[in-house]
Amino acid sequence: MAQATFSLAKLNRRALITGRVLTAQRIVPPPGAEIASIIVQARPERLAELEAEIAGLPGCEIHARDARGKLVVVAEAPDAGSLGTMLNTIQSLQHVYSAALVFHAIETT
Repeated sequence: MAQATFSLAKLNRRALITGRVLTAQRIVPPPGAEIASIIVQARPERLAELEAEIAGLPGCEIHARDARGKLVVVAEAPDAGSLGTMLNTIQSLQHVYSAALVFHAIETT
């Protein structure tokens, strides 16, 4: 079993819940990035316009498209808060009926 680079005695409940290791000096975020898959349901006649808007958002890529108004979006962000903001941004775009998070992972370096 690989040994962790920090002592379990140094962790507290907040560090475990937030995914951060707390030290006396500062909060150290975990390495890597957050990645998520989002299903977007939109007006079919506005799908191309919406696809261009979403593809223009930083960290977003369109991976699948359905002529009935569905998009599969993969989003990458530095932390969970930024990822949540991205989901809210997509949900609030004009012509979007719904946007649902269907997969979430933390990519470590």
